Amino acid sequence: MTTLEQILDLKQRIAVSIIGQEKVIDRLLIALLTNGNVLMEGLPGLAKTRAIKTLARHIESRFSRIQFTPDLLPADVTGSEIYYEEGGKGEFKFQEGPIFGNLVLADEINRSPAKVQAALLEAMEERQVTVSGTTHKLPELFMVLATQNPIEQEGTYPLPEAQMDRFLMHIFIQQPGDEDELKILRLVRGEE
Repeated sequence: MTTLEQILDLKQRIAVSIIGQEKVIDRLLIALLTNGNVLMEGLPGLAKTRAIKTLARHIESRFSRIQFTPDLLPADVTGSEIYYEEGGKGEFKFQEGPIFGNLVLADEINRSPAKVQAALLEAMEERQVTVSGTTHKLPELFMVLATQNPIEQEGTYPLPEAQMDRFLMHIFIQQPGDEDELKILRLVRGEE
């Protein structure tokens, strides 16, 4: 199978679960091929999270999810040094955070404060994180796929311009048409 055939096959497999969002699928595949980060914005229920999970499943990658909240700490994203003790000897060992996935879902990214955004910024730009003065490289395949809902303004923080620059694409997801909504309903009912 040629590379083009593999890409078209992947697109077709994703389209089975993501109905009426062909442009979204195309853009996710472009981001995957260019190793770029994506910001997806749309109303709740438009398959933002589902699209990202489906892509991760079909490329057999290490998927991780970070649910951004106002009380999230940078260590919740990057990981931290944990003290381990064995046989009377103790040492600190680095425990990776969810940022070490291949495809990282940054769900509702605009709900976290600036200090968390700063930790994410290093990962997105430099493909590494620094914890306790030590730099840790991220996987070769590394993408941040972030979501945000435009209508929920209370409890959100605007993304810094420096972070917006780290996204290859900002995808605005539209409501699917009536016919596609019926297909989605049948799909979801079949999964239950």
